This record gives sequence, C-alpha cells and structure tokens, in this order.
Amino acid sequence: RRAGVPDIRFHAAMRHTFATLSLLEGVSPHVVAEGLGHSTVRMTLDTYAEFLPGMQEDALRRLRDVLEGAGDKAR
Repeated sequence: RRAGVPDIRFHAAMRHTFATLSLLEGVSPHVVAEGLGHSTVRMTLDTYAEFLPGMQEDALRRLRDVLEGAGDKAR
C-alpha cells in the first residue's frame, strides 16, 4: 500500500490473464466468454479487448493474407 501498488485480488488477476492471453492467441471470443461465465460476448470484449493493442492491425493483416492467397489459388 505504501508503494502505491493497487490491491488486486488473485482470482481477478487470473481471470484477466486468461481472457487477455486467450484473445491475443486468437481464441474465439465466444469460447473466452463461456470460460469466464459471461452472459454475452459483448461483456467479454467490452471488458478485455481494450487491453489488446494491435488487434485491428492483425485483423487487417490476416484479411490481406487470405485475399492474397485466394488470388494465388485462382491462377
């Protein structure tokens, strides 16, 4: 407390770690929401997605890779 470190419960920290690492590794948000016991995927994403920098860029890169690969298959 004197150091100014916030009081974080172990259980909350583990839930946050599970959600964040799972989403970073590409686990479906539906699966993560179910694992956390959330009633909706929106709840999961509203709570944890803000901690995932680069998700938008990663999504665009993946889409680009798929589209480029589709062009290769058509040839």
